[in-house]
Amino acid sequence: MTKRHGLSKSRITLFEQCPRRLWLSVHRPEAAVVAASTRSAFADGHRVGELACRLHPGGFMIDDARGLGAAIDETARLLASTDRPLFEATFAHEGVLVRVDLMLPTASGWHVAEVKNTTGMKEYHRGDLATQLWVMRGAGVNVARASIRHIDRSFVLSRAGDYAGLFADSFIGADLEPVIAGRGVIVAAARAVLASDEPAREIGAHCDTPFACSFKSWCGRGMPAAPMWPVSLLPDTAGKKLAAKLIAGGISDLTLAPAEAMTSAKLSRVHAATVSGVPFHDAEAIVAETDDWAYPRTYLDFETIQFAIPRWLGTKPFEQVPFQWSAHVAAADGSIAHHEFLSINGIDPRRLCAEALITLPATGAVIAWNAPFERTCLIGLARLFPDLAASLTSLADRLVDLLPVARRHYYHRDMHGSWSIKAVLPTLGTPGYDELTEVKSGTDAQAGYLEAIDPATSDDRREALRQGLLAYCARDTEAMLVVLDRLTRAPDADGNANA
Repeated sequence: MTKRHGLSKSRITLFEQCPRRLWLSVHRPEAAVVAASTRSAFADGHRVGELACRLHPGGFMIDDARGLGAAIDETARLLASTDRPLFEATFAHEGVLVRVDLMLPTASGWHVAEVKNTTGMKEYHRGDLATQLWVMRGAGVNVARASIRHIDRSFVLSRAGDYAGLFADSFIGADLEPVIAGRGVIVAAARAVLASDEPAREIGAHCDTPFACSFKSWCGRGMPAAPMWPVSLLPDTAGKKLAAKLIAGGISDLTLAPAEAMTSAKLSRVHAATVSGVPFHDAEAIVAETDDWAYPRTYLDFETIQFAIPRWLGTKPFEQVPFQWSAHVAAADGSIAHHEFLSINGIDPRRLCAEALITLPATGAVIAWNAPFERTCLIGLARLFPDLAASLTSLADRLVDLLPVARRHYYHRDMHGSWSIKAVLPTLGTPGYDELTEVKSGTDAQAGYLEAIDPATSDDRREALRQGLLAYCARDTEAMLVVLDRLTRAPDADGNANA
């Protein structure tokens, strides 16, 4: 007899993204490669869900420790005996099981709220809610209204522990009814997929929408090796549009694409450098754009953390809070000094961060890679601390951006369509980031910071993280100094800027 696999709201969501993903999640879960960022997002979601429940004291949490069948029975008992909020209420209909984040009593029935760790309703949320309501209606529940309960970005933590007002509701209306009515067809299709052999589906844009799929490496096994320089590396919207056109025409290797297909000067430069192996490098133009950047030149980079649930007074959900910065200061005589700040004690780092910043030179250019980010950090601190605002605003006013200069006047094919500092630096004959330990990226820095401020982290581990964070941020500012120095020199006979 063929085994009938149960379905849930999350499994229906996987099916709607990709039937093959659903099949693999049930039949080959060991093939999944779950990214650290995905695990972090799940953990954040659980914390947000727990807080949403705590804001309704006196409610009942339906535990599934004794199994989902017992949770369904407990839900039915509470529905018949209480008018208090229910958390994780559990229902089943036609083999589909859902657990409802919040059920809040109203005069006309239950308000069903699906809690999301986002700042608004997204399209895939509608499918989640439709599945939930289809099951609940099938189970005979009187649902008066339903919403996606998401985070209100305008919320400001003004009193420690007081999160009233953190959430807002986006209510669904009659426009969801056709989606709810169609759930039965979706359920039947998902069940048919699970009862069959692994479905075929090529890797494509759906693999990352709405979530990055953990089975991409499985689905990609046995496929021909991708070209070293695929057309997909063409940058910007115009490049992606052209890449799709080339792929549709059977060209996936950028070195085989005709030069006349390039639709802009920038794409032509990328194509020519890729085909020839000779970097595009206009040192004279770079000198012309940067020669008036006054000394002392302060190369500045911030690392920030953001929390869905604000931790410190005066902060908002998902606000970028700087906890670290590095600055390499180059004087006109060629001497270089390094300054840095890092706070990993778990206390609001902003005041100490701002006080350390105002010790940087009061004159000269402040150089960043993607300066709008550094400007946002500086202006945010200036607004928060009026007594330091003049110095912080001065740093922001003197910001210049090295990234667009590199974009306009330099490209090496080993950058693979990216002008991130991590892509540019290794092409200039200098060590990149791979040799670093503990922290090698901005994502690593955020994860390292969270681990460092965790009281459960040992002193030895915290010190290792501290050293890793300092080395990483220092590499960012040292990299800018090296990049500007190398790019303002004329390239060698082979077109390389690594002299």
